[in-house]
Amino acid sequence: MPNPQFLVLFGSQTGTAQDVSERLGREARRRRLGCRVQALDSYPVVNLINEPLVIFVCATAGQGDPPDNMKNFWRFIFRKNLPTTALCQMEFAVLGLGDSSYTKFNFVAKKLHRRLLQLGGSALLPVCLGDDQHELGPDAAVDPWLRDLWDRVLSLLPPPPDLAEIPPGVPLPSKFTLLFLQEAPRVGSEGQRVAHPRSQEPPSESKPFLAPMISNQRVTGPSHFQDVRLIEFDISGSGISFAAGDVVLIQPSNSAAHVQQFCQVLGLDPDQLFTLQPREPDVSCPTRLPQPCSMRHLVSHYLDIASVPRRSFFELLACLSLHELEREKLLEFSSAQGQEELFEYCNRPRRTILEVLCDFPHTAAAIPPDYLLDLIPAIRPRAFSIASSMLAHPSRLQILVAVVQFQTRLKEPRRGLCSSWLASLDPGQGPVRVPLWVRPGSLAFPETPDTPVIMVGPGTGVAPFRAAIQERVAQGQTRNFLFFGCRRRDQDFYWEAEWQELEMRDCLTLVPAFSREQEQKVYVQHRLRELGSLVWELLDCQGAYFYLAGNAKSMPADVLEALMSIFQEDGGLCSPDAAAYLARLQRTQRFQTETWA
Repeated sequence: MPNPQFLVLFGSQTGTAQDVSERLGREARRRRLGCRVQALDSYPVVNLINEPLVIFVCATAGQGDPPDNMKNFWRFIFRKNLPTTALCQMEFAVLGLGDSSYTKFNFVAKKLHRRLLQLGGSALLPVCLGDDQHELGPDAAVDPWLRDLWDRVLSLLPPPPDLAEIPPGVPLPSKFTLLFLQEAPRVGSEGQRVAHPRSQEPPSESKPFLAPMISNQRVTGPSHFQDVRLIEFDISGSGISFAAGDVVLIQPSNSAAHVQQFCQVLGLDPDQLFTLQPREPDVSCPTRLPQPCSMRHLVSHYLDIASVPRRSFFELLACLSLHELEREKLLEFSSAQGQEELFEYCNRPRRTILEVLCDFPHTAAAIPPDYLLDLIPAIRPRAFSIASSMLAHPSRLQILVAVVQFQTRLKEPRRGLCSSWLASLDPGQGPVRVPLWVRPGSLAFPETPDTPVIMVGPGTGVAPFRAAIQERVAQGQTRNFLFFGCRRRDQDFYWEAEWQELEMRDCLTLVPAFSREQEQKVYVQHRLRELGSLVWELLDCQGAYFYLAGNAKSMPADVLEALMSIFQEDGGLCSPDAAAYLARLQRTQRFQTETWA
């Protein structure tokens, strides 16, 4: 008889929800249960009516938004015409991953749990609320919840009596086997799957467009604390088209120095060629990897060796370790009791997978190559707001990139993989091509010619608004109001000359806030309050749309607070009416945000 089956569906933005889902899959295999793990948008949602048991694992992105890989599912599940008995045969549980410093903490998980109940589903457990802010991270809530979940699941799906549970110290079989080739295949067989110019289908994650980089220019002053780049790509013949508010996804690579170090520590030959073969019939090979593939290509373009490892990394590494002392430490890091120590060793200083492997050299040298894809996650694409309009720059695509670099207690500075990689590319030294594709963003601008638009974009948050202003001006829409915030006029005032020229043409009203040019810091929310009567007039009398983009930490809450005070002081509304007014703007898409951590 086949093993009892259940389904795990995830919506993941940064990879944490996917990691927890794969952990569920591994724990199911240890208990001899069949378990399918899929991203929500890759699952045919109409089949849910036939699923007896489903575990949903979902993150909350931005300001209470569903992650990108569950947005289609989200739209479907909230259709008003779905019958209240649609899921009456389904038992479910929802595990949420969020950050309690945001107002809409675990909003997606809570809302999904309620919706599944409305559609007739039976909840096995209350919703789990994993919290990034907890000193032990989301595992503090996830671990006890999973223990309860397995008690419920095993009572519903008892495993086959003749098969014992696979103990935790024994590694599960790898997903793939690497078949090493003795001789090199003919030249030209290795390379990224890419969308060719003039191809019928637009570029995508499985087939990105290799866009030539035209320029890579630092736009902050030499004494400014942050390196910010304006980067331009040529997208001629790519089939890519975009509108203001859309985002470009870029697939970064590891540095050559890190690739070399990784291969040395693991004893791998970078030029060794292999083909990948799945062990299970329902598992397919990653589309981003060529067949055959070299170790150098795998490590450069696929394995995320510069990411901070998750607990699951230490669990598998402990299973694979043959060195007694190292194995003991790895087991401690992967245990529930060792999470505080793991946090201090790994998460707090942002130690990378490569650095951990260097700290456990005997274990690293003995890792079977078959387990590389189980052990190390794939490099995820990074999303950037497009900062230009095709109406102003045909066949060009521009982005504004803040290069991430910061210090922890580790000697080597921490660097953002994608921003550092992009900053290192110099088209002046020879041709540079970057794999990219485009998808719709969360901002949509009004098409009616006379509708005013208020845009609040401090720092690199101004990027999507430059695209919007270029597009609107090209279409004759001149009622553009931009609140821009930076530190100093002479250091990080992006596109100053462009804004001034548009002001002279009466196509833009610019309200800058320079936070460090006076004793008291002045931010965009202060400028909004100063011009409260204008903001209220535009919103209430002229039907303006209000947009906010930038860092998600405290700025969105500060801007919302400023708006609420404008509604009360300039609009004469009481506090509950001001809140209802804001909710109405959000519901009618006249208040839109795009924020990032």
